[in-house]
Amino acid sequence: MSGTPQTEPPAIVACTISRDVQNFDLLIEDMEAALGEAWGDLGFSEALAFFNQPEAEALQFVALAIDSVDEGDLPLMGEIITQAKARGIRVILIAEDVTPAALHTLLRQGADEFVPYPLPEGELQAAIDRLRAPEPEVAPNPHQLQSGSQREGAVIVCHGLAGGTGSTTMAVNLAWELAALSRDDEPTVCLLDLDLQHGSVSTYLDLPRREAVMEMLSETESMDEDLFGQALLSFREKLQVLTAPAEMVPLDLLAPEDIARVIEMARSHFDFVVIDMPHTLVQWSETVLSMAHVYFAMIELDMRSAQNALRMKRALQSEDLPFEKLRFALNRAPKFTDLTGKSRVKRMAESLSISIDLQLPDGGKPVLQSCDHGLPLALSASKNPLRKEIAKLAASLHELGQSEAEAA
Repeated sequence: MSGTPQTEPPAIVACTISRDVQNFDLLIEDMEAALGEAWGDLGFSEALAFFNQPEAEALQFVALAIDSVDEGDLPLMGEIITQAKARGIRVILIAEDVTPAALHTLLRQGADEFVPYPLPEGELQAAIDRLRAPEPEVAPNPHQLQSGSQREGAVIVCHGLAGGTGSTTMAVNLAWELAALSRDDEPTVCLLDLDLQHGSVSTYLDLPRREAVMEMLSETESMDEDLFGQALLSFREKLQVLTAPAEMVPLDLLAPEDIARVIEMARSHFDFVVIDMPHTLVQWSETVLSMAHVYFAMIELDMRSAQNALRMKRALQSEDLPFEKLRFALNRAPKFTDLTGKSRVKRMAESLSISIDLQLPDGGKPVLQSCDHGLPLALSASKNPLRKEIAKLAASLHELGQSEAEAA
């Protein structure tokens, strides 16, 4: 009697690891959608034993799902990640209501991806695709950091006080203008994108986001020139760039000490360090402000910018922080012939009791096109009025730096 042929079950290529997977019902749905029946589920203690079984050789990745209750078992979580990585198994960290300190610890242990829970639609599949994709080939960075360098580079910060005020455009174009000032004596420039969640510097310069950035930020205590240099990318062999991490991470994942080490490392190797900040004030904002030589607060001629500028002023002054370091830069400023607009600018400054030190013209559509094409304005629209104003600013900052160096 002939029977129905028996088909072998699919090989298990992934596993969820959790205290109770039923607490992560959305994860179950997404794993089924992505892998069908080719996945399994393990408890924390079971996972370490399973890694030693022959069946574990087929595993491509594990999804380690934790919540606030599991924070007491961080050493066990870390051991699971360590053992998985030792066997070439990638790790996706799924976390709900977990403190930034715990996330930081587990990411330093070697987790490859971080996805918050509840899972955003399609985010688990996107993380799986990234794990399976081959590592993009990146040209070697021609700028080798010299061990023991003792430069004391100037720190220039761009901070938008409202969305769309042009802080990233300002940071990218100012950094490029500084780097391309003179063919004979080009200053060395490093551009740091510290907007860890929504940083767009990589987009504006058409650079890839690399895992090396998060690895460096997770190991600042042991960071040296080699580790920092590996996280940098070179744009046109003139500008060195630290992009935002490949994944969206909490802004307070890094401590003030981490940010201070990164900035000091950059300062010791470059003449200028240009920083693009997140709009949000975080625990390390004070660190950047105290280290900055020039801190541009980007605003526009509207009510939201005025209100946010006033709130920023009150916040800094209430904490006895150096508010006087802020240099308010008005983006899309009125034209010279717009007397009504000029009057509004004057009234805005008087009502806030601030000085608007820099007025940048509206560059129009070429600015947006330049950003989308991944090129600074100097390379895509050199005669743009905004580009000309930023170039003047770069030249004056360079001259000021040279004068201070000679005086010292």
